[in-house]
Amino acid sequence: MKSSRTAVLLVGGALAVLAVVALLLATGVISVTTGGSQATASRGSLTPMDIFSRNAAGVVEVRATFAGGSGIGDSSMGSGFVASADGYILTNAHVVTKNGRDAANVVVVFREATGSGTGSPIRAEFIGADQNSDVAVLKIDPEDASSLTPLVMGESVDLQEGEPVTAIGNPLGLSFTVTSGIVSAIGRNLTSPNGAVIPNGIQTDAAINSGNSGGPLFDSNGEVIGVNTMIATQSGGSQGLGFAVPIETATRVMDQLIASGEVHYAFLGASGHGLNSDLASVLDIGVDQGLLVVRVEAGSPAAEAGIRAGSRYVLVQGQPFVAGGDVITAIDGQPVGSAVDLAAQINQREPGETITVDLVRNGEATSVDVTLGSRSGN
Repeated sequence: MKSSRTAVLLVGGALAVLAVVALLLATGVISVTTGGSQATASRGSLTPMDIFSRNAAGVVEVRATFAGGSGIGDSSMGSGFVASADGYILTNAHVVTKNGRDAANVVVVFREATGSGTGSPIRAEFIGADQNSDVAVLKIDPEDASSLTPLVMGESVDLQEGEPVTAIGNPLGLSFTVTSGIVSAIGRNLTSPNGAVIPNGIQTDAAINSGNSGGPLFDSNGEVIGVNTMIATQSGGSQGLGFAVPIETATRVMDQLIASGEVHYAFLGASGHGLNSDLASVLDIGVDQGLLVVRVEAGSPAAEAGIRAGSRYVLVQGQPFVAGGDVITAIDGQPVGSAVDLAAQINQREPGETITVDLVRNGEATSVDVTLGSRSGN
């Protein structure tokens, strides 16, 4: 019997369930990057108690209200954290947007200094949201808070499986809850609310539940390495598979939203479908791993570099496939085996960056250099 796992966004109240079975390992959309290097010295020695004591004051409960088409509002609740001394707050896009609508009203709530409860709601300005990365930015007036504790941004690029991590958030409406665990896996390709690929996601077994969305994931130095965003589940509850957007992605998006209200991503302009050995044999391609290019957008960087799409249809077990195009096998030496692999590779590049695309064309290996374009992600 097939699994019915889904990815669940961690908004409080009604669960927003993404039917993205493709997120899971069984389908191959969650890819694993394997690293042979052993973990180096521990990042730090702070305990979850230390981390909570130092950082809980910089975590907020986010409450968003949406105006319905009938005039009847609805709401969501999640988490967020202070990212700068001037009052900018990071959270998830799906906490403060819904069905294409930005929240009509957003407030944040800090933990009381005594630790006995929550403070008074503070009105937050909606700066912007990026559905591709599931990151949103809010802003409060620092004078509205009794004190402001910006969290220290760390780095996720050198994370190793097994490192200790700690999460602070508001799961199931239980404000300012701390949980701890380890990095279960790195390099996961996550699926955003609009179906885009978020590369280099962090998987953790720290308990993550509805309401944790937008909250920080800390390393043992007490630095933020990710923004908790979703769980993979069969029941709708946490089953030890939590996922976080890497902090590098979140801060890059935040900087662009603050600067211009828009987020720009690298753009290639080629798309296709992954090969397997059976398909490659039928099409007589000469390679059984890669992305068979079926479309190249006119005027795109891919087109300008001479990447070729297929021009004829072939039936394989009754299914039509576009054949005759290039097969993309790697980008800058990193293997590409599916559309998700390609999206993950491009999404972590910068507009204007030049990449080397390895191809198989008419059975012969070749490569082309492509200068990536820019596309808006909002």
